[in-house]
Amino acid sequence: MVRLTDPQRQARREQILDAARSCFSRNGFHNTTTADIAKAAGVAQGTFYLYFPTKDDVIVALADDRRDGEAQINSIANAEEDAVAGLGSLLDLHSRTLSDPKRREERRVAIQGWAEALRNEVIRRRLLQNSSLVVEEVARLIERGIDAGQFRADADPRGVARALVALFRGLTLQAAWDDTYGPELLGTAVGDMLRGALLPPDPSRKAGPQAQG
Repeated sequence: MVRLTDPQRQARREQILDAARSCFSRNGFHNTTTADIAKAAGVAQGTFYLYFPTKDDVIVALADDRRDGEAQINSIANAEEDAVAGLGSLLDLHSRTLSDPKRREERRVAIQGWAEALRNEVIRRRLLQNSSLVVEEVARLIERGIDAGQFRADADPRGVARALVALFRGLTLQAAWDDTYGPELLGTAVGDMLRGALLPPDPSRKAGPQAQG
């Protein structure tokens, strides 16, 4: 029997995950069997089980892939010396991800994963763990802005980070539902919300409507 090298094994694993993503996107988790995935990947079912003992293991692996992609975006944002610029990079990169038609299947599968977590404890725990890692990355960026005096001192880094992650999840759902979704929803509206939550108030601006007379 021919032994695969590590790069070949990794490529085979990615081949199976790509096939699973397409199958899940098209038919959902419960209407897709491991045999369907193996056939779509062009591998024997026994080969499939060498990489993923169960279908749940495939779902968890796809969730981890999504977490790694989000971590990469957060890492790029945190690499910015200026926290405000880092936050801008975060919004821009997520906006591009949500408007990328090549990631349509990934978005659809992510949403199905959130629903599956309501009934599957293994998947729920992994998604919570992955989400917590993303929240911590974003919170660190906000903390850096507070320490540098760029963001308001009374801002709650983890509260804002959790709200921002929840907003990204909602926008992911919108992008999956609505083909007219555009990145300007994220770049403009969300940017305005974050400025209100994080930037120190402008003392030159009077609160409330100006008096007429």
